[in-house]
Order: sequence, then C-alpha cells, then structure tokens
Amino acid sequence: MEVRQALDPVLAVITFNTEEEAIAIANDTCQGLTASLWTDSINTGHRMASAIRAGTVSINGFSEGDISPPFGGYKQSGFGGRDLSVCAHDQYGELNTTWTQLS
Repeated sequence: MEVRQALDPVLAVITFNTEEEAIAIANDTCQGLTASLWTDSINTGHRMASAIRAGTVSINGFSEGDISPPFGGYKQSGFGGRDLSVCAHDQYGELNTTWTQLS
C-alpha cells in the first residue's frame, strides 16, 4: 500500500467549541508527524499537547529541530520508531551476545 503524505506546511483552521472537540478534530487523521497549537494558557497548551496524537507537538510556535529530543510520527507518519536522541540507538543496531570458553 502506498501512502502519500504532504511534507509541506499545511494550515487547517477549523472552529470548535470545547477542548475535547478540538482534540477530536486534531486526532481525526491518519497522519501524526507534527502539530502546533496556539493558546494564551500554558496549562491548556500542555493539557491539549498530551492528548494530541502526534510525534511532536509545539505550543505557540513551530518545532525547533533540536537533535536531543526523539523525533518520529504516529499513525501513518513514520516507521514505528523514533529518530534522533538516545531513543534511536536500538533501532540502528542489533544486540549480539557471545560466549567464549577460554579453557
């Protein structure tokens, strides 16, 4: 199955009445790479960011691109892992245990 994903910035402006409705609208997609939300309340921002199913959520701005936090998407945005950060180590290598009898 081929999945096409727009990698250009997309702005969707949809009205809503409650936080729950806004979260439901944000999560009603098969993609989940990044999301941005704007609010005048940091508490609202963090509450909504934790409920949005996206790999990276920015509050009152856009992702900065730092290599220290993990990066990757949810749903059909991504490969199931996280790139960058220490979270990426396991997916780029394989463990191997070797026992050697010396006598």
